[in-house]
Amino acid sequence: MKVDLFDFDLPRECIAEHPANPRDSARMLDLTGGETHDRIVRELPDILQPGDLLISNDTRVIPARLFGKRGDAGIEVTLHKQEGLAQWRAFAKPAKKLRVGETFRVADDFEAEVMEKKDGGEVLLRFNVAGADLIAALEKYGVMPLPPYIRRDKGGDDQDRSDYQTIFAQHDGAVAAPTAGLHFTPELLAAIDARGIERRTITLHVGAGTFLPVKVDDTDDHKMHAEWGSISPEIANLINETRARGGRVIAVGTTSLRLLESAAREDGVVEPFENETDIFITPGYKFRAVDMLLTNFHLPRSTLFMLVSAFAGFDRMKAAYGHAIEHKYRFYSYGDCSLLECASKIEKADD
Repeated sequence: MKVDLFDFDLPRECIAEHPANPRDSARMLDLTGGETHDRIVRELPDILQPGDLLISNDTRVIPARLFGKRGDAGIEVTLHKQEGLAQWRAFAKPAKKLRVGETFRVADDFEAEVMEKKDGGEVLLRFNVAGADLIAALEKYGVMPLPPYIRRDKGGDDQDRSDYQTIFAQHDGAVAAPTAGLHFTPELLAAIDARGIERRTITLHVGAGTFLPVKVDDTDDHKMHAEWGSISPEIANLINETRARGGRVIAVGTTSLRLLESAAREDGVVEPFENETDIFITPGYKFRAVDMLLTNFHLPRSTLFMLVSAFAGFDRMKAAYGHAIEHKYRFYSYGDCSLLECASKIEKADD
């Protein structure tokens, strides 16, 4: 499909700079049941049904944005994919100032050697510390890797250390937040439990590639960056049992959805998963594992807007985004959200 089809005009004032407080007071555009309702996230338990299963991403964002030097030249680096205990792929700015074999120095006790250079400013770095020591160094010297549309000073905002982390965060490895999960609070989780809705977590370490613009003219020519994910046998079994008895699987965020669909067979059975996925979902894709999706509002021409258009229907999402802009919903990572039903499953039920 032509990428231009997924373009739309978004006023700058629609982009959220900070999350709603409390988090579950964010607005939620409810598109379930073939209708459009303006709600807030706190109403989610009333829309879901006992016996449904809510699946969230429990990845934890690491402070993956680093400011350092090569000699006297200032360099900014954003890690995006771990390649080993001491090695990460990263996007460097300006990359032309880094050469293979040179050292990117963040502090006297924290530096990395440039092992490879690729197109698009990508480099492979090998740090002088590894494993837990590397994570500790990132926590000490790094800045939360907020997407470029959220305006911050070079040193970042200390509040983002908590704001850009979901209540589900457990496993270090993401360099971008699974932002639909940012809307949940202990009070909301308690209400979900009281309603008889099951909830579990899976892990997809979100990469910085999620921010990259689609630079090609046709979706067939776009290559997704791979991300590592894991679904345990127990959770895979629960998903399959839920759907077998008529319950619905609700993915919290596109990251959860992409991992579930990566693990699903053609017949919809979800298998245990521990691998990388570079799944790219565009209109025409037949969803196998997910019935509903809670997701934020995404960038024009982005792979995520393509995904939600595939999930809920292209025309429906174009109209929904028009409604959201007109009614001043807040967009992107710290913004509001929408609750969607899978269009293909609705059509199948109507047949």
